[in-house]
Amino acid sequence: MLVRRASPLRRREAIEGFLYISPWLIGFFVLNLGPMLYSFYLSLTRYSIVREPVYIGFENYANVFTRDRLFWVALERTAYYAAVTVVLGLAGSLLLALLLDQKLFGTSALRTFFFLPSLTPIVASVILWGWIFHPDIGVLNYLLRQVGIAGPGWLTSPETAMPALFIIALWGSIGGGRMVIFIAGLLGIPQELYEAAHIDGAGLWQRFRHVTIPLLTPTIFFNMVLGVIAAFSVFAIAYVGTKGGPINATYFYVLHIYNKGFADSEMGYAAALAWVFFAIIMVFTGVQFWLQRHWVHYEGSAK
Repeated sequence: MLVRRASPLRRREAIEGFLYISPWLIGFFVLNLGPMLYSFYLSLTRYSIVREPVYIGFENYANVFTRDRLFWVALERTAYYAAVTVVLGLAGSLLLALLLDQKLFGTSALRTFFFLPSLTPIVASVILWGWIFHPDIGVLNYLLRQVGIAGPGWLTSPETAMPALFIIALWGSIGGGRMVIFIAGLLGIPQELYEAAHIDGAGLWQRFRHVTIPLLTPTIFFNMVLGVIAAFSVFAIAYVGTKGGPINATYFYVLHIYNKGFADSEMGYAAALAWVFFAIIMVFTGVQFWLQRHWVHYEGSAK
């Protein structure tokens, strides 16, 4: 069996290719993979920053599931937040994209108007909405009082803190990149299909259901995967707005990792929580990729 040796030109091209990507490779191994592996080592230790790590095996992981009551609280709050914001966010962004795809007068200005909230830093958004939601001097409760309604405590009440965070999150995300991706997906649908459906007698709803949605499923799936990951990673909105309160009503998972690592100085345990979080995200993402075979329709794919 003869093995053909690469020509000097091909070897030089291969070396040049590796040189071009070497900054990214170095950054990945030094700034990403290296810290990840070290954090896994720390998850197997008792480490409080000021002392040397002490190897304790998988004790931290056992404590996560058996002794940490706040772990289950944080996981439940995060799952609830993700379910609501992903569903409403996808529906709202798709609705806006459909509205802005009508080629009406002033569409460009409306796109800019809806996109602007997503450019606002999350900390500034939370502070702004904190003023709006203030139970005494907030503009929202002031307007409610004008019509005879006693406004709730919003961010200071366990019953309304989570819905208030929903409003803040959706205000800053519905008209952002997710909407832009939906608009791009809508522009990629051939107009001939709509015309053919119209000739066959399909109404507006039938065209939306049988043409728009099936051809938009890859875009919906893409936005859903990114949306679930982002929703589970929520941190700043709760840290700035509520600190996880009141009474742990908005105590999210990443906030729990932060508190364990930096407030309680339990870096080893926080690393274990982070790896459990990584596993949860991988499971959710894997399930979504498995289920997408049954409802996502790719162009040219045989069903």
